[in-house]
Amino acid sequence: MTKAALVDITKCMGCRGCQVACKAWNDNSGETDTHNTGSYENPPHLSASTWTRIEFYEIGQNGGVQWYFRKHQCMHCTAASCEAVCPTGAISHKGEFVIVDQNICIGCGYCAMACPFDAVHREPPLGTARKCWFCFDRVSNGYEPACVKTCPSGAIEFDERDELLTTAQARVDNLKNNGHPKARLYGENELGGLHWLYIIDGRPSEFGLPESPQLATNMLVGQWVGGLITAGLLAAIPFWLLFRRKRELEESSIAGGEQ
Repeated sequence: MTKAALVDITKCMGCRGCQVACKAWNDNSGETDTHNTGSYENPPHLSASTWTRIEFYEIGQNGGVQWYFRKHQCMHCTAASCEAVCPTGAISHKGEFVIVDQNICIGCGYCAMACPFDAVHREPPLGTARKCWFCFDRVSNGYEPACVKTCPSGAIEFDERDELLTTAQARVDNLKNNGHPKARLYGENELGGLHWLYIIDGRPSEFGLPESPQLATNMLVGQWVGGLITAGLLAAIPFWLLFRRKRELEESSIAGGEQ
């Protein structure tokens, strides 16, 4: 059986408890760029140390305006672009979850560029890629992710994916029968099926989601070659610096002996 999470944005109240729980459980540092930008959103974007974030949307509904909050994190795609373009194999599936091996990642940034959900980011200035890992340490030991555990409104559910799809469809039907004709489920089939599913009340693009996300495979061979070259250069730099320093010392010694 396959695990997944379901976010019902019609239930989310924007408390950001999931943001706090994610940082606390994963021991991620706080952001320095948290100034007021005139938006409810804070911090302003995902990063290498912020793996989940609540986004704010104003959507026209029934002649008025409705406020919605959407949890944003890695979607753990079945067909994951980040995995497809990774030149070193640092990104791989562990079951249904997409994990970055920090010991293999070379920080090339291809995954960050390829992700259609802007969910992968490198540690500055040129560090390794980091993102939500679905609290794999918790889930693999029979616990739910930290963000799910802390959600007070029940907007996030964690269960078998098939069970969540059934739950989501019933919820969508209920919304449509009660004044929300645009309600729909997002993630059932996109990129082979996402493991973060959403109940949304409108078009995906209205909630910052791509309408038809595509697997990034263009120039894959070139990226693999480029990544290997980068890895080779990074490995060679310390030796080059060592030999340059040795040569400088030898030249300095020779010059001193001639005086």
